[in-house]
Amino acid sequence: MNSQPNTIINPEIFRTPPRNVELPPARAACTRRVCLPQLVAAVAAMSPDSIALSFGRTRLTYAELDRRADRLAGHLRSLGVGPEIAVGVCLERSFDYVVAVLAVWKAGGAYVPVDLEWPEERRAFVLRDAGAAIAIGRGLAVDLHRDADKIARATAPASAEIRRENLAYIVYTSGSTGKPKGVEVTHGNLLNLVFWHRRAFGITAADKASHVAGLAFDAAVWELWPHLSAGASVAMADDVTRMSPDRLREWLVAEGVTISFVPTALVEPMLTAQWPKNAALRYLLTGADTLHRYPAEGLPFRLVNNYGPTECAVVATSGVVNPSGDPQKPSIGSAIANTSIHLLNENREPVAAGETGEIYIGGTSVARGYRNQPELTAERFVANPFSPAVDARMYRTGDLGAMLPDGQIAFQGRVDNQEKIRGHRIEPDEIVSVLARHRKIASAAVVARGVNCAKQLVAYLVLEKAPAGQAPRTSEMREFLSRELPEYMIPSLFVRVDALPLTANGKLDRAALPEPTAANALDTMPFRAPESAVEIQIASILGELLHVDKVGLDDNFFLLGGHSLLGTQLILRAQERFGVLLTLRDLFAAQTVEKLSNEIERQLIARLEAMSEEDAGRILEQMEM
Repeated sequence: MNSQPNTIINPEIFRTPPRNVELPPARAACTRRVCLPQLVAAVAAMSPDSIALSFGRTRLTYAELDRRADRLAGHLRSLGVGPEIAVGVCLERSFDYVVAVLAVWKAGGAYVPVDLEWPEERRAFVLRDAGAAIAIGRGLAVDLHRDADKIARATAPASAEIRRENLAYIVYTSGSTGKPKGVEVTHGNLLNLVFWHRRAFGITAADKASHVAGLAFDAAVWELWPHLSAGASVAMADDVTRMSPDRLREWLVAEGVTISFVPTALVEPMLTAQWPKNAALRYLLTGADTLHRYPAEGLPFRLVNNYGPTECAVVATSGVVNPSGDPQKPSIGSAIANTSIHLLNENREPVAAGETGEIYIGGTSVARGYRNQPELTAERFVANPFSPAVDARMYRTGDLGAMLPDGQIAFQGRVDNQEKIRGHRIEPDEIVSVLARHRKIASAAVVARGVNCAKQLVAYLVLEKAPAGQAPRTSEMREFLSRELPEYMIPSLFVRVDALPLTANGKLDRAALPEPTAANALDTMPFRAPESAVEIQIASILGELLHVDKVGLDDNFFLLGGHSLLGTQLILRAQERFGVLLTLRDLFAAQTVEKLSNEIERQLIARLEAMSEEDAGRILEQMEM
């Protein structure tokens, strides 16, 4: 295998017409110590009235973005923020979120994204583990509303000198030890991503990008900074839109977005949808899960598949996916600029072309390591014998790949039990470690079942001996896990087993775990047919979404094969049918037809009580249809 770093993503591959813009090279950007705050400030100075961000009908110019970030940076500096200081950012998707991240960088610090949907205990752990004594968010050390006057009076600091070796951000991913682990990404890592992206896709101020990824997902970094450093604008999608393939497609077209990242689970149904020929979209980027579908002929954009762990600054390989009848799934492309991909055997020797090896990533994008975990860092970030640099390292991904004849890489799965489910990297052992603390559980295992982007987590439970009627229920288990784990790590199904099957070596035999059925589910109930108008309609919607002929009152959405993406579709159909505003949280709390119907009826009754008799009559007619 070629031991030199590959620069296989070539702008000519994309055939992007020249757009009369000169982009500084990635290496020079690092050696000159020019980092993202200076790049954004330069855009603000040259084009102050250009739109940086949009969210619905609201707009934020570059001048205002830079000014607000300067003021907040001054306040942060007065609180002691500087190079290598971690600052938590606990905000929803908003202009404030982008301002806060930029302000942390202007103050010299590194930001730590914290998802507000995480359980309180997980949020607290992340901030504590990162050493973030200061956090930005409602009711926290820096509250943008409460402290508005202080921030407005703050003196904009001189730009902190940021070296490429300094931390830019710390993103937390699932950890096999039972706790999430923080990945430390430097400004040098991030700049390589930014300048590769700008070159490869010909980004200029004329472009409009989208912002749809989860804020604690590192793809959110990719959506923002290559574009804001080039003077392009970024449109933010609301949570309902960004979780629905149909609504997202319509929104991208209506907004005139020219380049967009959409996670694999959402992009696959978009590839066979009807797109207007005059859509502004030039590139649709995807990643986070294995892509199984090729784009249809005649789409107005080019599909680009991307691969890369958080430990290598979002993207390590990338490649155009053209329409094809190839039975093999699309490749993950080739190495991006200043990045090398090595496929190695168990002795860390290159495998022959076409053979499967573990993917090791070297080059400029390789992160510093894991926060407060030197042993794990030493295990995963290893010396790079293929680089002439003495201190060069490469990241051992745990992913498997094979080199195709055209130099691109075919993804071949994992060497361990780590799972990727709808874009989230999950260590099942982290879930098991929480289950083990439940007093009614003797032992447990968690695996992913299903295919493609429809994978679900299934928990297999060996219960402690208890009197009849005292076995835990699914709702109890979900509530217990939700105190520590985010929604995407909570199993959809819970299965009772007498014992966990073991191999001859005493290890868990995952292949011998039974398929989930109504008979072995933690909660087993006799079939009850839906009766009310709402129950009948909800059962019908579930049957259509999940391709099930007979749906009863006690049938569980997740046990029938549902997951959060299909849950979004269920919520949208319920909204269209009944005019109610359900959330995924409502669905996780009320998983059966009966409970979900009760919640819809509760909302409808609340609306009826606030309506005139005429309006109430129309609602009642709608319920009976």
